[in-house]
Amino acid sequence: MAGVHNSGILEGNNETEPDLFLLTGLSSQPLMRMVLFVVFVFLYLITILGNGLILLLIIVDSHLHTPMYFFLGNLSFLDACYTSSTIPQMLVHSLAEKPTISNARCFAQMCISLFLGVTECILLAVMAYDRFVAICSPLHYTLIMNKRVCCWLSASSWVLAFLLSVVPSFTMKVQLCGRNVINHFLCEVQAVVKLACSDISANLSLVSGSSVFTLLVPFVFILVTYIRICLAVLRIRSAQGWSKALSTCGSHLTVVGMFYGTAMVMYLKPSDRSSEQDKFVAVFYVAVTPMFNPLIYSLRNKDVKGALWRMMGRKMDS
Repeated sequence: MAGVHNSGILEGNNETEPDLFLLTGLSSQPLMRMVLFVVFVFLYLITILGNGLILLLIIVDSHLHTPMYFFLGNLSFLDACYTSSTIPQMLVHSLAEKPTISNARCFAQMCISLFLGVTECILLAVMAYDRFVAICSPLHYTLIMNKRVCCWLSASSWVLAFLLSVVPSFTMKVQLCGRNVINHFLCEVQAVVKLACSDISANLSLVSGSSVFTLLVPFVFILVTYIRICLAVLRIRSAQGWSKALSTCGSHLTVVGMFYGTAMVMYLKPSDRSSEQDKFVAVFYVAVTPMFNPLIYSLRNKDVKGALWRMMGRKMDS
């Protein structure tokens, strides 16, 4: 296929290789597509503004220059990028009578969205480790989670995600034989491989193995970490200590439940689930979860709300 010959998952034959893919989207009804356009514009604006605001507060407010908020800033930046890799295209396609995407762009979108999703899986595990150190070793927290360690953990999340997602994508080969209608609103790996006319059992095994490693391993790590956190919290006798521990962990646990829940349903799914169910699940983790993350952290976090009031106060004074 043009642009990706012998270099990625999408590979056609010389006689029937498609130049464009047709995306069916979420609905074929013009009125419903307009409604969806308005809904996704709203979701996208809330996501960008919310995550952008949290990132700005973390940068400008010295009270938030701590490891916890350093990783939260990474998460906000990641969510903004993740949403921007898919929703703008969805908005354009909602207004198009026949939404199409080139094979090169389709392959690029698969790699980028997969890369960002795996990065978020690893980053959420890193954030759980940060909370573990803060609660279980509070006296050594600043020593263990120093600036150098935080930067190393953050960079490692991005590099490891690249190695686990993008690199394997270039080793997978799928012969499409001219079929070019993708029953999805984006180039999701599992939607594209359904077009294959070649044996893809090896590819599916690779995807399943990668999903177990990138989803289950970090998730189990988070579970074990929070079990140890709970044991440490049970030893705290003061009500203030309980409240502080729960406030610092509650938001992160909520985000973990939303993101991992939908991602596991998508990638560790039964083989007989329909494409319509896949699209519904994909909408949740592509558009809904990134929108809720800043709301969860800002509504449940006194430090973030305090930073917002301080920034607004400075602007009013000036």
